[in-house]
Amino acid sequence: MVQRTLLQAFHWYYPGGGHLWPFLEEKAASLAEMGITDVWLPPVYKGAMGSQSVGYDVYDLFDLGEFDQKGGTATKYGDRASLERAVHALEAKGIGVIYDVVFNHKMGADEAERVRVHRVNPDDREEIDPATFEATVLTRFTFPGRQGRYSEFIWDAKCFSGVDRIEDPVEDGVFKLVNEHGDGWNVEVDEEFGNFDYLMGSDVEFRNKAVYEELKHWGRWLMGELPCAGFRLDAVKHIPAWFFRDWIESMRESAGKDLFVVAEYWHADLEALRAYLDLVDRQLMLFDVALHYNFHNASKGGSDYDLRTLFDNTLVGSMPEHAVTLVDNHDTQPLQSLEAPVEPWFKPLAYALILLREQGVPCVFHPDLYGATYTDKGSDGEDHEIEMPAIACLPLLTKARQRFAHGPQTDMFDKPDCVAFVRHGTAEAPGCVVVMTNSTETAKTIDLGQEAGGVAFRDFLGHRDDEVTTDDAGCASFPVNDRSVSVWVRCDALG
Repeated sequence: MVQRTLLQAFHWYYPGGGHLWPFLEEKAASLAEMGITDVWLPPVYKGAMGSQSVGYDVYDLFDLGEFDQKGGTATKYGDRASLERAVHALEAKGIGVIYDVVFNHKMGADEAERVRVHRVNPDDREEIDPATFEATVLTRFTFPGRQGRYSEFIWDAKCFSGVDRIEDPVEDGVFKLVNEHGDGWNVEVDEEFGNFDYLMGSDVEFRNKAVYEELKHWGRWLMGELPCAGFRLDAVKHIPAWFFRDWIESMRESAGKDLFVVAEYWHADLEALRAYLDLVDRQLMLFDVALHYNFHNASKGGSDYDLRTLFDNTLVGSMPEHAVTLVDNHDTQPLQSLEAPVEPWFKPLAYALILLREQGVPCVFHPDLYGATYTDKGSDGEDHEIEMPAIACLPLLTKARQRFAHGPQTDMFDKPDCVAFVRHGTAEAPGCVVVMTNSTETAKTIDLGQEAGGVAFRDFLGHRDDEVTTDDAGCASFPVNDRSVSVWVRCDALG
């Protein structure tokens, strides 16, 4: 049985110039051979910054790099033709395509409108000044380059609940638009700042029935235009849960298949994630934020960190059927908004923990597979040159997931500086013994049972070049190098 392995196929600083779609087309075969089953693409539609846009400043959902808008035709990643070639190449290799869905806000409006607004306390969004006043806002999206193709829907102030800038008078802040859909913000959103409906830009008003139907129309349209295995939902803590509860059900019904859906609810609190899953009838998976922070802290703590606590208070430890596990992503990488990168030395350990265990669906991050270098300003206002090295053993770990991560699992999280787990294999597929340490070279004595007596093992990752043979009772000492991980596999399973 093929186990789902997701690749986040981009990072925040991926070079522009239309290189990503051709890159993925070229890499489709090697990704499949490596064991990647699904590729999460960045937003494929036109952003307000045109070819400079990472994609989260959404302008036109229906412009996949096809229309001359926002300074050009192509997106940062390429034009529509190159996108189509990439997704069809992935599909041909049996790789599912996961699309990034950014519904919270829109940016880069084409026209201004005169409206009435309330001032809002940005630190407590429930404090809405009852007084209203007139202001000019950029909220009318007419998409002149597209000329109504695929959708004739025009977005205007009635489609939004709030903005962060007004003109005449000129003022920045949080402003609630006066509309017919309710006096306050949407419910079933995160409670940070009292109510976290508003995040940025022109905030989409999901209580507007026309908006609700347009977003369903877009999902059906996208699935009809391109191969689609599922969606990654952006910023769901700012979007009413009732909307995605209905939207996901509608998309699956339209697709006629079980789409893979993972949502970004960036919260480390397990109870907050559990509550959100209940609100959406548990129709999706969530990124395991707490596990990422545990990895970050472990990489910073070195040998002082207790490896036995890595899965404490995590989603994968409590609700594994809803957990997408990750090491880093585009928001946690250096110089980004949620910067909390995992140190390179610890990443092989972290990836072994998400790729080779029974629980969760693992997500591999593009720079960890291919490396990345970039320059940007830090919080100190200075330019910083960042190098994210490729993790040398990561391709082997992804292969090991498909070849050896089979059967029931036994954990040996018995020492703070050295932990292990065994995948016992099945009648059809072999298992493995995974040993790791955040300290000095050591070994773990493991009893695999008499049926594994007299069996020779080698480290599939090549970190160790010795061979380990179990005694007649199936017991052996499996070594691991300083601050390293080894994946011990039966020699007769290596081929």
